[in-house]
Amino acid sequence: MNASPDSAKTPLGELIGRLSALHQKRIDLGLERMHRLLERLGHPERKLPPVIHVAGTNGKGSTVAYLRATLEAAGLRVHAYTSPYLVHINECFRLGGVLVGDDELRAALEEVERVNAGEPATVFELKTAAAFILFAQNPADVVLLEVGLGGRLDSTNVVDAPAACVITPVSMDHMDFLGDTLASIAGEKAAIIKRGVPAICAEQMPEAMAVIEAQAKRVRAPLFAANESWHVNVERGRLVYSDDRGLMDLPAPRLFGRHQFANAGLAVATLRAIPHFKVSQAAFEAGIVGAEWPARMQRITSGELLAWGPQGSEIWLDGGHNAEGGRVAAAALGDLEERVSRPLVVVAGMMANKDAQGFLANFAGLTRHIIAVPIPDTENAMPVDRLADTARSLGMRVEIAPGIEAALRGLSKLAYEVPPRILITGSLYLAGHVLAINGTPPA
Repeated sequence: MNASPDSAKTPLGELIGRLSALHQKRIDLGLERMHRLLERLGHPERKLPPVIHVAGTNGKGSTVAYLRATLEAAGLRVHAYTSPYLVHINECFRLGGVLVGDDELRAALEEVERVNAGEPATVFELKTAAAFILFAQNPADVVLLEVGLGGRLDSTNVVDAPAACVITPVSMDHMDFLGDTLASIAGEKAAIIKRGVPAICAEQMPEAMAVIEAQAKRVRAPLFAANESWHVNVERGRLVYSDDRGLMDLPAPRLFGRHQFANAGLAVATLRAIPHFKVSQAAFEAGIVGAEWPARMQRITSGELLAWGPQGSEIWLDGGHNAEGGRVAAAALGDLEERVSRPLVVVAGMMANKDAQGFLANFAGLTRHIIAVPIPDTENAMPVDRLADTARSLGMRVEIAPGIEAALRGLSKLAYEVPPRILITGSLYLAGHVLAINGTPPA
């Protein structure tokens, strides 16, 4: 599908704004509108290369990054659909490993807009349909399809026979949409598991694992669960993976944090569970050290932020926004502290519907210095006063800054014996803003 001369004149932002006006709710889970769209489009979801469908609360993006890097190292052409984007909407769509161009994306979105004919539909539904168009029209060996929210009623859950279904760690998040117990949330995630299709599962809390096991049994899907069918250990700083086919001694992941060993192991287990993918040890090694996923314990090594912060300081960016996301970021910071001790400052901005206390409590033993900042140009961002009050309730010393630049410049005025370690965290929306102002958007 080629973009018309007229469509090339429509900025993507204007087109997305037009699509956003079609539904009064940003999130409205359900598949009826999606099925209607896909039928009008001629069912592109039935014309895809083999699909690996990935659901879970935390670690979806990192797991997809390991899968993509490994498959590409094996010489395969890979499409990927992920969300949310950090700076540009193009980040959600990779065609053969490359971000989709504006013209091609615009043409796909306008085709979806045309067949939708003004009927109510969420932006996520519309762009998911556009992804299926793009993936059906461009040859590839595999599609990596990340769930947006939940699983059972997510717009991606329309592929009847994927090659594999993957469940990353499940924890409490989006309770207003998925339920207020771990079991109910796990049920929503596990609903992507399809009849007879291999299901590969990360280590879970017992109540979540019970639900996933029951769903796999119900649809007779072979289940490959961490610590049962496969194992990951860290030995001498390396990733040691084992299953009934043998043992692999692999390098440490490039992505930072001890949780990344588990995410990388989940990707390895997934590819070993799909019979028609033949991946060599060399490809696994290259994928683990080559995977990139921005705003997940990402060290900022260039850009404007380094000039604003104290000279010699470390600046890290993490989009974690729930209690479990805070836990793994705090664990990563603990590992850094053991290597090189520095005073820690957490600069945080969050969305109003997030559990700020559950998130920030993870850092209470690491720092007493929190700077609360707003998330610019974002609906439903948490007021900084509310975030600051939450931090104070945890015994933290809190300041409020009008933005990231002001927060970092304020730190530059303080006297440090050792330059600080600064973590900017609490929201992917904040992370996207940071990458944009730093001049280092994902590519």
